[in-house]
Amino acid sequence: MDRSSTVTAIRSWFADNARDLPWRRPEATPWQIMVSEFMLQQTPVARVLGPWQAWVDRWPEPAALAAAPTGDAIRAWGRLGYPRRALRLHAAATAITDRHDGQVPDDHDQLLALPGVGAYTAAAIHAFAFGGTAPVLDTNVRRVLLRLSSTTALPPAHITRAERDQAADWAPDHRPDQWWAAAMELGALVCTARTPDCTSCPVASACTWLAAGQPPPDQPRRGQAWVGTDRQCRGALMAVLRSHDGEVYTDELAAAWQDGAQRERCLASLVADGLIVVTDVGHRLP
Repeated sequence: MDRSSTVTAIRSWFADNARDLPWRRPEATPWQIMVSEFMLQQTPVARVLGPWQAWVDRWPEPAALAAAPTGDAIRAWGRLGYPRRALRLHAAATAITDRHDGQVPDDHDQLLALPGVGAYTAAAIHAFAFGGTAPVLDTNVRRVLLRLSSTTALPPAHITRAERDQAADWAPDHRPDQWWAAAMELGALVCTARTPDCTSCPVASACTWLAAGQPPPDQPRRGQAWVGTDRQCRGALMAVLRSHDGEVYTDELAAAWQDGAQRERCLASLVADGLIVVTDVGHRLP
């Protein structure tokens, strides 16, 4: 199976098997697509669906979010994790309102200049909202392309220029955005990192990694620790702060996390990140 036939087969599979996600529907606005891209960073689709719908219902345009206090954005972010994304999305909405008349820009460089928008997010918004042609290389796409073309199971932590150039060679001339979405979906549902379902893969016959006997990663990735970490502590403290409209007394925060030294360290880091502010009696959201 040559490369063109492989792309066609994956796109055909996508047409029959793609999940019905609201930000993929034809009526999805650029802003709705942008919100989804922020929320989907390091967060599974299943956890994003509810918060995404609530977010776009409450703030259907960038100007609506820009007019809201940052604390409201942090509270609405809920338990999605990595709440600094809420601050960055709020800052991006403010920049869109101030610089682009409230409309998500359709220019790749202008997207990249927005707060919180990196190379991947700019490429994804440009592709899925405006039909842009830059490669959209999330971890799923990278894994699919790597296995198709090599005996390596998992991509490296950082994207190289060579990888971007090789990925660009895969993109078809017609609707490359659909191709990136298809490859992304194949990686999410079939060509997964740990337990790929190769018997269901539409391009198994073209997979170099499968033909080589599915060699394991050279250095298996270790899962991130959670229990007892600063991440868990920060999450516990943020859960208490999000549940209050105003100030939260210090003793309430002490009840949420018993280790005093770790609690104070994490509170200081949340303040430094702009997620909370210090008050006379404790802390609150901005």
